[in-house]
Amino acid sequence: MASPAPHAPDLSTIIAGVKFPLCLMNASGALCVTREELDALGHSSAGAIVTKSMTVEARTGNPEPRYHPFPGGSINSMGLPNLGYQAYAEMIPALKTFGKPVIASIAGLCEDDFPRIAETINRAAPDLIEVNLSCPNIAGKPQIGYDFEASERLIRRVRRIIDRPMGVKLPPYFDPAHHAAMADVLRRAPVDFLSLINSVGNTLVIDPGRETVVIKPKGGFGGLGGTVIKPVALANVRAFWKAFDGRLPIIGVGGIVTGTDAFEHLLAGASAVQVGTALVEEGTTIFGRIAGELRALLMKKGYASVSSVVGRLKEL
Repeated sequence: MASPAPHAPDLSTIIAGVKFPLCLMNASGALCVTREELDALGHSSAGAIVTKSMTVEARTGNPEPRYHPFPGGSINSMGLPNLGYQAYAEMIPALKTFGKPVIASIAGLCEDDFPRIAETINRAAPDLIEVNLSCPNIAGKPQIGYDFEASERLIRRVRRIIDRPMGVKLPPYFDPAHHAAMADVLRRAPVDFLSLINSVGNTLVIDPGRETVVIKPKGGFGGLGGTVIKPVALANVRAFWKAFDGRLPIIGVGGIVTGTDAFEHLLAGASAVQVGTALVEEGTTIFGRIAGELRALLMKKGYASVSSVVGRLKEL
């Protein structure tokens, strides 16, 4: 008689007290604007449903072309197309019936928008609320996440209103002084989880054949995503994991295409990961594929669960 197969590794995870059946989900912005897209995430094997970052009014977003994939990544300047927060508030109860956590991502075009949206969305009772401090693609609007005083003020205002688990989605930081400054903000104005990182803002991709930029808004400048940003994402995950001694749950975002990419994020300190560019390119079957690859890798390495990997990165 053959010996019994070892148990398959447990790919579930817990963030801010909420159990996720799988540690993989969509990144806000990727195939999550319409009811149809959100339902497709519900029917998929994704471990959660993350909404598009919502604003007060519905937005069509920036003129097209506004998304362009290239080998190694993508550039986009979407301009926050979304249905407006009232529409998502109405959808949340139905989305919760899929039996996986719903993360509502909220954004604003000005500071006063955030509390207004938060109040209604909190009543709709998503499992978690992600406050987007890092939308890089609104013309003339800087990212709040690069203004530490404004970030702290905003987190405090929204925190007073929200009684659901609340996290912030941050832009990439490129200097240890900035990691330290934002960590200080988050100690004074605590949150329940972090989503790291949003796209790397203000980049430019050129088509040398046509001698043109590849997207229309803002003269071709946009946010970078995909494989090319993975080292930046890993650095931010690691920096914040260390800043909080592993006590603040992190969702890693940036450059996840394979099970190995997800594993690297876990090692750096993420408890779950979100998939953006690769989801847009491959569709919702990507969750099953990456989960299979991650499971096989954990088995090969002798890890019994996702939680046993988190933060285990060795330094030389």
